[in-house]
Amino acid sequence: MSASDEDVFAAKDRMYGIGLMRDPYPLLHTLRATSPVHPGSFSGQYGLTGPDNLLYPDAEQVTVVTFAGVEQGFRDPALSSTYVKPALNKVIGRTILEMDPPDHGRFRLLIQGAFTKKEMERWEREFVRDIVRSYLLPLVPLGRADLATEFAFHYPITVTAVAAGLPVEDVPIFYKQAALLTNVAVPETDRLQAATELGEMVQEIIDERRREHRHDLIGILCRAELTDPDTGARNRLADDEIVAFLRLLVPAGAQTTYRTLTNVLYGLFSHPEQLDAVRRDRSLIPRAIEEGLRWEAPLMSFGRTCIRDTEIQGCPVKAGTKVNLSVQAANHDPARWENPDAFDISRPVQAHTAFGQGNHICLGIHFARMELRVALEEILDLLPGVRLDPEASDVHIDGLMARTAVHLPCIWNPA
Repeated sequence: MSASDEDVFAAKDRMYGIGLMRDPYPLLHTLRATSPVHPGSFSGQYGLTGPDNLLYPDAEQVTVVTFAGVEQGFRDPALSSTYVKPALNKVIGRTILEMDPPDHGRFRLLIQGAFTKKEMERWEREFVRDIVRSYLLPLVPLGRADLATEFAFHYPITVTAVAAGLPVEDVPIFYKQAALLTNVAVPETDRLQAATELGEMVQEIIDERRREHRHDLIGILCRAELTDPDTGARNRLADDEIVAFLRLLVPAGAQTTYRTLTNVLYGLFSHPEQLDAVRRDRSLIPRAIEEGLRWEAPLMSFGRTCIRDTEIQGCPVKAGTKVNLSVQAANHDPARWENPDAFDISRPVQAHTAFGQGNHICLGIHFARMELRVALEEILDLLPGVRLDPEASDVHIDGLMARTAVHLPCIWNPA
């Protein structure tokens, strides 16, 4: 990355509170012990200004901090996904994130076929594992590297590009564009310029796929059809809908996977007995991934807009209120998990909220799990004895709205 690229990503990290908040959990436990719902934005609970404040500086906000309350919030039809519309619509376009039923159901049905488990098996077989290995193999003889900055940060965006059908040689360009698109703290003119550049790139590929089909994500979306049960009409996605979806997918598919992998790796590296268990039994990798997602989700809170008066766990929420569903507070609720602040891959498996829940559960859930599993398998295969560098100091996860191990200096036994 150039210095200017580093500035773009550092600015996004600052917006998410990375470098400003190491341990948010004591306050979350204090809040949860007094009420499931608290007035104010999620960032505001800590006296910080995050994207929730930047988006809605003058709106009445509440923050939900229990598992039961967050789960209820994800499923309550009184809480609308239009929360993200002002932030995304002008820059990214209309996407599934801002849609409520019935539009949400139509759009999701049109695109979910591109993310089936069967399709993910094909992606893994045809390119994902090769891409992961291409980033790890140059590191193997070195015996040491920062697996956050030299590996985890890079491979997900290349996987996303190849999956979508975007030109791999332009990966650095649209990674930077993606970071600008989703940073509401930067000037709108910069975000619009990034949106235009990425949109033009995607439109070129759409035009090619309309002429000649290929079995990449853009090609699949160009041909996706849904028959209206009432009229019999066959609906397809318009070009601008596909462009908007790709503008959404690029940052979502890259940054959340990068953050999650660093968190899972840190969880394992800081618990050597659990790392050894995974080394001995690779079938534990999915459990490690789910525990990592629960323990340190890549995003801490999801926003909703209350469109009519409702209640969350008996607490009244007025129409017009912005509702912050703290998935990470939910994932550390002792009413659901014993010793919730501990990383423990042996704990009983229960559903967490890192991917959301309800109608808006993450569309790329199978994609993320596959990418993370392949990365962990290849790290263990190619970097024998991999562990945190004992000479490194102050390696940790931090952040408020997003959680990341920014650095993971590691050593291993080179062949």
